[in-house]
Amino acid sequence: MSRTVILAAAISLALAACSGKESTPVTDAQTPAAQQPADASTNPLLSASTLPFQAPPFDRIKDSDYLPAFNEGMKQHLAEVRKIADNAEPATFDNTIEALERSGETLTRVSRVFFGIVQADTNDARQKIQEEVAPKLAEHQDEINLDPKLFARIKSIYDQRESLGLDPVQKRLVERDYQEFVRAGAQLNDADKATLRKLNVEETTLATKFHTRLVAATAAAAVVVDDKAKLAGLSEEEINTAAADAKARNLEGKFLLPLQNTTQQPVLASLSDRDQRAAVLKASETRAERGDANDTRETVQRLAQLRAQKAKLLGFENYAAYGLADQMAKTPAAATKLLTDTVPAATAKARGEIAEMQKVIDAQNGGFKLAASDWDFYAEQVRKAQYDLDESQIKPYFELDNVLQNGVFFAATQLYGITFKPRTDIPTYHPDMKVYEVFDKDGTSLALFYTDYFKRDSKSGGAWMDVFVEQNGLTGDKPVVYNVCNFTKPAAGQPALLSFDDVTTMFHEFGHALHGMFSNVKYPSIAGTSTSRDFVEFPSQFNEHWALDPKVFANYAKNYKTGEPMPQALVDKIMKARTFNQGYATTEYLSAALLDLAWHTQPADAKLQDVGPFEAAALKKFKVDLPQVPPRYRTTYFDHIWGGGYSAGYYAYFWAEVLDHDSFEWFKEHGGLTAENGQIFRDKILSRGNSVELADLYREFRGKDPSVEPLLVNRGLK
Repeated sequence: MSRTVILAAAISLALAACSGKESTPVTDAQTPAAQQPADASTNPLLSASTLPFQAPPFDRIKDSDYLPAFNEGMKQHLAEVRKIADNAEPATFDNTIEALERSGETLTRVSRVFFGIVQADTNDARQKIQEEVAPKLAEHQDEINLDPKLFARIKSIYDQRESLGLDPVQKRLVERDYQEFVRAGAQLNDADKATLRKLNVEETTLATKFHTRLVAATAAAAVVVDDKAKLAGLSEEEINTAAADAKARNLEGKFLLPLQNTTQQPVLASLSDRDQRAAVLKASETRAERGDANDTRETVQRLAQLRAQKAKLLGFENYAAYGLADQMAKTPAAATKLLTDTVPAATAKARGEIAEMQKVIDAQNGGFKLAASDWDFYAEQVRKAQYDLDESQIKPYFELDNVLQNGVFFAATQLYGITFKPRTDIPTYHPDMKVYEVFDKDGTSLALFYTDYFKRDSKSGGAWMDVFVEQNGLTGDKPVVYNVCNFTKPAAGQPALLSFDDVTTMFHEFGHALHGMFSNVKYPSIAGTSTSRDFVEFPSQFNEHWALDPKVFANYAKNYKTGEPMPQALVDKIMKARTFNQGYATTEYLSAALLDLAWHTQPADAKLQDVGPFEAAALKKFKVDLPQVPPRYRTTYFDHIWGGGYSAGYYAYFWAEVLDHDSFEWFKEHGGLTAENGQIFRDKILSRGNSVELADLYREFRGKDPSVEPLLVNRGLK
């Protein structure tokens, strides 16, 4: 088992928590979970699933199964690791490195299932379990990482790696293991190890608390509207959905506008009532700053402080230096430079967009200056004026199932030859989910793929991919992959119509899925998406390009009522408008990424920072303090960096975007959407996991280092 899987799971975005009103979990309220015996005959998590691909038996798993399975899994894992560490035989690759890869099977199984479901469909019972198990997992990880006998064996192999006859992948694994143990504190003295253990437990506990509070805060901050007239500008379908959402919360006769995880909210593009727009944005920005039980400010302050202390203990100037040392960027300076070099062009374009919208306001005798809550509303008007393009024109051509089948799946078939067959016999954790078996181009079974696309109160915000079963060359396990999104669920009997941003998200997450499905690596800890953060977003962002490929687009952009393809005139408008609003989109992203680095470049002796002033000073320092363009995530609801695995790493999306646009240039140079090109990309990128130094992996594919120019052109910044 990957030694990073356990702790990553404990503090990842999977740490979700909310009411679970729409879920129908199987629970056992009679017997406290922690007291139940770990009995493999009654607990389905304690033995390998007998379903195809070892898919989780969600129809048999009860909430009361998780804690006993976690406890038994940790017990088994420690026994396996202790046996490796205590081995009297000299350390070899097989009896130490490979043995570690084979360890922790039960713990891996329960971790992947639990943290997958608690992120996508939590409830009170699951929330309590995560709060109890997260610090236990941190302690468990430290028990392994800080074991001197185990590290001595790993170090002896590392020191001899050039003379042991290892193949390149084995050598890569040895080097990764050694580096991970060193980064985890294996070389510290006993006193410092004890300090580190305390810091790790506190960090995990606080990250759990942050995420728990944030999901609850986001649900609680949904905007309740009493008067239908205040929803002017929304379509009848959207108003019906708002009414249904309100009814689900026993707010009969009212309307509910739920919040998504970002600062800006989709309804702001349509609401014509300016006061209502301002109320929605205020609810979004202050969701976790209300002085109630869901306020995250104190949690953020302490997390930033203790991470800086942890970094110093491990020999780094700050947490960003620690976090980036094993990423492609290597240093905070390199990550910061990529971002700040783009700031002048992005903010200049944003100011130009502000001027265009102000002209519209003035022409309408608005009598006010553009505010952040006005941006999407007037941007939509400018888009209509400049490109004659209206979001309401587009949505009827993007029905969810059609986009998936004839867009996402179609592109994958064209590129890689894979095909998809629905499986109705595989249990899921929620009725909204669907399961597909994926077949390779030779007809062999490749993977299982789950989709869970609709927003609900029991689900964390955002979109993600993960696996229930990782590809494993040691055992022959094939991947069981899932995508989760937060698209608006239509009212009963209505089609699920997507915005083009939603379409792009679907292609993006499926790019991650392909990275997991195509993995062909012997050792699981370096398989699939187990790469650095600033590389893992590359395959997903690259896959977005196929959403607008003419052949793919024509195959899925069809009216859901008539089946007619989107008129060419409308297609041309979408193509022309691709760089529209990119000043805003780039600046809001850069603001969030630079804010992340500001928090995580504080020294260990820095005092607790008051969130509001710190954020304002950081945005001003990096010259991204445009009042009309707030960060994509403000500090108090920035789940990527506080509750998830992207602390000091939100820059990674931009770094990976350099790779994705540069690699797409290669495709254009070689004929675009062809099976030949797809096979090369699969062989050289998607199947390799982290088995090769990632910069070398990219150069092997591209023939050179990536260039930033295609990214700037694509965003309309050059």
